[in-house]
Amino acid sequence: MQEFRIEDANQYVGKEVTMKGWLYNKRSSGKIKFLLVRDGSGIMQCIVFKNNVSPEKFELAEKIGLETSLSITGIVKEEPRAIGGYEMDVKDFEVYQEVNDYPITKKEHGIEFLMEHRHLWIRSKKQHAILRIRHEIIKACRDFFDMNGYTLVDTPIFTPNACEGTTTLFETKYFDTSAYLTQSGQLYNEATAAAFGKVYCFGPTFRAEKSKTRRHLMEFWMVEPEIAWANLNDVMDVAEDFITFIVKRVLDNRKKELETLERDISKLEKIEKPFPRITYEEAVKILKEKNVDFKDGDDFGGTDETVISESFDKPVMVHRYPINIKAFYMQPDPENENLALCVDVLAPEGYGEIIGGGQRIDNYDLLLKKIKEHNLPEEAFKWYLDIRKYGTFPHGGFGMGIERCVAWICGIKHVRETIAFPRMLHKIYP
Repeated sequence: MQEFRIEDANQYVGKEVTMKGWLYNKRSSGKIKFLLVRDGSGIMQCIVFKNNVSPEKFELAEKIGLETSLSITGIVKEEPRAIGGYEMDVKDFEVYQEVNDYPITKKEHGIEFLMEHRHLWIRSKKQHAILRIRHEIIKACRDFFDMNGYTLVDTPIFTPNACEGTTTLFETKYFDTSAYLTQSGQLYNEATAAAFGKVYCFGPTFRAEKSKTRRHLMEFWMVEPEIAWANLNDVMDVAEDFITFIVKRVLDNRKKELETLERDISKLEKIEKPFPRITYEEAVKILKEKNVDFKDGDDFGGTDETVISESFDKPVMVHRYPINIKAFYMQPDPENENLALCVDVLAPEGYGEIIGGGQRIDNYDLLLKKIKEHNLPEEAFKWYLDIRKYGTFPHGGFGMGIERCVAWICGIKHVRETIAFPRMLHKIYP
């Protein structure tokens, strides 16, 4: 007798196996009970015939409620009409814990209720599909960089300084001093790029933004490559290859989950190189042509990004923003020092920015000047300045937020469903 996972059912046709899982749904038809059981890899219909089990077990099959945990033994057979194309003729089953009051029922529940019960909601079919796709996206990110000569170098969670600005930092006590939860691993990536050439980090990042939009979380995961000897065009080329690789991987490996989410796959199939590349000024022109109230020189808000991206059926790369709205480390455009050699990649279908990056300042004196202009503590950035002091080099990179990428590829409206346990404004339970 063998234990097996539902996703491998095709390997066990005609064999007797034991499956361990949870009751997902059930129905009755006279002398037959149909138990839908999930095991984390899939859902299988298990048929309990009255004459194949004891009277006590047949009665128990009627009695048990949703999410009852059990092990179930039977013969696997092909059945094209069943979920997944296979089902089980049950010979016996054992209940580990009987449940009869599972709080998430088949009726409609409000989002507040579901978020309070997020620890249970992730068992549902759609949430399960989203998190499986998230897993695929994360694996694709690692595979892309690993296969292209990048070295994974982990960066700190506790940092002595800000990367993007001090207003959105989570401050914490660090023995007899203060530290901050990281906003990005980029600055440390720049140091490791000098050691390894091409690097990436992948981990949680934190932004204390008092924002309740559908695109913001307080804690999210970001993958960040940094490339030695790269200019802005090189960075855009890598971002383009990276996104197309991820989308193709999901289309190849997670069609079933995309179908569960009723995602329009035809829109994802259009994600091929080359992506349109437009300047900030060209993006502003799109907004004005569509009568959006926008002040030239400001950064784009979520609505602005949506309007710009709706003009394209692929991700659009917007580059060369005004330098005064970008981070202190952005390299000025040598042809116009009022512009930064930066890029934001806006996903189509109104999903907004999924990648932000650009070329970094590689001149010591200019970087020191920028640190002072932004009123940042020079002492905290001494190590960062050292990178320009000892063998400086042109370099660049970007960061991609996993949750926004998952939202876009899955076609879901809010990032709160893209991670198992989201951290939102004033929301830290469960």
